[in-house]
Amino acid sequence: MRATTFRHKCEELIRLAFLCSVIAVFGVMIPFSSLADGPETDIEAKIGQMLMVGFRGLKADEGSPVIRDIAAGKIGGVILFDRDVPSSSPVRNIKSPSQVKKLVDALQGASSIPLFVAIDQEGGRVCRLKEQFGFPPSVSAQHLGSLDSVEMTKRYADATAETLAGLGINLNFAPVVDLNTNPENPVIGKLERSFSADPAVVVRQAIAVINSLHSRGILSAIKHFPGHGSSTTDSHEGFVDITETWSAEELIPYDKIVKAGKCDMIMTAHVFNRHLDPQWPATLSPKVMHILRDYMGYEGVVISDDMQMKAIRGVYGLETTIKRALLAGVDILVFANNSVFEEDIASRAGAILESLVHEGKIPAARIDASYRRIMALKERLRR
Repeated sequence: MRATTFRHKCEELIRLAFLCSVIAVFGVMIPFSSLADGPETDIEAKIGQMLMVGFRGLKADEGSPVIRDIAAGKIGGVILFDRDVPSSSPVRNIKSPSQVKKLVDALQGASSIPLFVAIDQEGGRVCRLKEQFGFPPSVSAQHLGSLDSVEMTKRYADATAETLAGLGINLNFAPVVDLNTNPENPVIGKLERSFSADPAVVVRQAIAVINSLHSRGILSAIKHFPGHGSSTTDSHEGFVDITETWSAEELIPYDKIVKAGKCDMIMTAHVFNRHLDPQWPATLSPKVMHILRDYMGYEGVVISDDMQMKAIRGVYGLETTIKRALLAGVDILVFANNSVFEEDIASRAGAILESLVHEGKIPAARIDASYRRIMALKERLRR
């Protein structure tokens, strides 16, 4: 399909979505994988699989809060960082290859179900596994996009995949498929995180990265849906309105990658666009998720960007945030604990979610749908 035709169809969809009532999307019911216990699995265990958290520490043992949460089934994934932003400390989870491997082994050893162990290893400026810690050098997506050489991209992506696999990290929050429509964008363009303003280049380069990750058993998450490249502000710092800058062309990479069958996860953006939804930012919007699920036909896992970013935390309360994200269709909520640090966030978020289900504010079927998708994806980690 030509880009212009796709864009026109997307614009038509946006007009229709604006006129339609809010649609809560529950997604296609995927059969339980062998990892799932079946419908008798208790609601608390299912909710635990829907939470991913960040934590402090270069090592983890029985006394570590994160190990206790994992062992209790309160979380289904963790995310690693090199530095601790709330405390302005250069030390968080990463010091050396051998140390990270021991940490990941301890985390996985505490769980009866494979954990998603995630990291933002995009390359260039957004790179948690840095040369100073003994890891291979990397380059930015913008650099690779400017070369537009699949062979060169494969060379760097293969090195990243091999490094992650050797450490036991099984999920990379990459590649970024935002279009570089605003080079002055403080969180995308200026950090050289986008391959290109051309959707064709972005798709070509992103698929090369995904193929390399898959070759070593690493899952990927493309981001940030429905597009963060045109923003003029940073969702880490506050509310982001892309109403006047966003274009339907920014959906093209997602559509192409989904259609190519290369999509493991899609990460949502905390961006607001009144043409898409006059009330909620993308992460909390059923209308935005309607584009992804019903128009693009995506049946896989949707994961939020960090729910503690100011674009969300600074505007909405925790219960509202959790409720709206789940009703929108998000499967995994990320609490990175690296904008603020809340050691008990897994327990609090899980308790809120469980209460919302028991009160009938979130249907149990909605939890089941996410649990099935997550278990189907985790089954691939055992192959």
